[in-house]
Amino acid sequence: MENSTIKPKKSFLAGSIIIMRPVNCLMGSLTVIIGLLNTRTGIPFDILLINIILGIFTYFFIAGSGMIINDVYDVEIDKINRPERPIPSGSVSLTQAKVLFFLTLGIGVMISIIHSLIFSLGVVNIILAIFFGFIGWLYSAWGKKQGFIGNIIVSISFSIGLIYGAVLNSLAIPIYIYFFFLTSFFLLLSREIIKGCEDIEGDKTKGVKTLAIKLGTKKAIIFSLLFEILAVIFFILPLFTNIINPILFIIFMSFGLIAVIFAIVLSLRKNLERKDFKKISLILKVGAFLGLIAFIFASL
Repeated sequence: MENSTIKPKKSFLAGSIIIMRPVNCLMGSLTVIIGLLNTRTGIPFDILLINIILGIFTYFFIAGSGMIINDVYDVEIDKINRPERPIPSGSVSLTQAKVLFFLTLGIGVMISIIHSLIFSLGVVNIILAIFFGFIGWLYSAWGKKQGFIGNIIVSISFSIGLIYGAVLNSLAIPIYIYFFFLTSFFLLLSREIIKGCEDIEGDKTKGVKTLAIKLGTKKAIIFSLLFEILAVIFFILPLFTNIINPILFIIFMSFGLIAVIFAIVLSLRKNLERKDFKKISLILKVGAFLGLIAFIFASL
């Protein structure tokens, strides 16, 4: 009877897929699509389609390499907290995970090089791809325990797809793409700080230097609020530029704004507890997703 409750070890193939967190990689790939669609004016459909496909594959594999190396550095923690993860469960060995990291990173960078050669893009997209891979490793190897610096790395890592997608169409990046990037960056940065407030007790035991630990939750909330306000400002600024479809952008941005403003209101309450931080974090996550949807509709 006891043996019947033991879950069989997943195959190496299944573990290799799981360790990349493909759903997260695909969600992040939306940023590349947004960057491409919002700079598509004058670009033939067939070229745009190839750009989207190659851009998604580049982001997917490099983001996947970041997920893998994160599990490599977290193996001892995962043995205790997440034993079902591929490395601690034994479906992927530590050595195999390291090989997968270099393989996925290499594939992603190679696709960016091929992409550049096909459309004579120069080296900017290749440099961005390498930088994306580098900060993925840097976060796992060093940034995670640095607290606020790690928060900045995470925020850049997700948002960089907006810039990467834009440069695939033209090096002359419209200013509203930078506004999109800064909106995403500051909103994610705010959420990372809130997550630090939520996980303050666990982070203390791991030696993570979050703002909540270094400054206290009240001061950390002030920083979070500041970044939320900056995100709202940069979210509105594209309306004063020549975005492709300002009407649809206004309609759909309103939903994201409501979510972020609601998070701001909740953050202003006194004596916030862990459950409150968890709720604020979720609302900011929803706001970030709605913001991405608004960016997509801005291009239609």
